[in-house]
Amino acid sequence: MGILDRFRHNRTAQDKAKQASDTAEKKANEKTGGKYESQVDDAQQRAEGALGMDRDRPDRPGQP
Repeated sequence: MGILDRFRHNRTAQDKAKQASDTAEKKANEKTGGKYESQVDDAQQRAEGALGMDRDRPDRPGQP
């Protein structure tokens, strides 16, 4: 089992990564005055998707 596989199955690590991702997105938007908000959001979604943390996946418990 590789490190990414372990990450994908570790809910605590995913929650911490989501929190860090949200904080980074907020800081980037603050620094740019929201000028690149859609690009920052797209980058965040791509990074989370690459790590298997898609927010819109229906198989995630607790997600609408």
